[in-house]
Amino acid sequence: MSGPEGDWTSFVAMCRERGLLAKQFYVVHTKPTGGMDAVFKNLTEHLAYQGELERTGVMFAAGPLADDKTGGWVGEGMVIIRAKSLAEARAVAEADPMHKAGARSFTVRPWLMNEGSFAIRVNGSSQKVDFT
Repeated sequence: MSGPEGDWTSFVAMCRERGLLAKQFYVVHTKPTGGMDAVFKNLTEHLAYQGELERTGVMFAAGPLADDKTGGWVGEGMVIIRAKSLAEARAVAEADPMHKAGARSFTVRPWLMNEGSFAIRVNGSSQKVDFT
């Protein structure tokens, strides 16, 4: 696909013109700055913060990332958030107790959701939710 090179705003516009979803989110990639002790020390506060982001609709999705070499968890994670700007997204990431404590560093990048699908099924009688 040829199109505007290097200009994110023009690229987003081109995606919309082509009929793609072009829904912008921000991806926070977070990784430990040292050992796992600091990650576990701040995990409770971090998860409470993540829960608040979820309740307020800021968070689209989040979770840990497996290491690509060992398949184990070495403290990395990803959070996809809704924000009006990169600056707002960065402020959300900076407020995370894990980052405030220095247990993890992070990067924030705009992400454009163009394709994909998901389904949610809620069963009233069993109060079970299936997500696919």
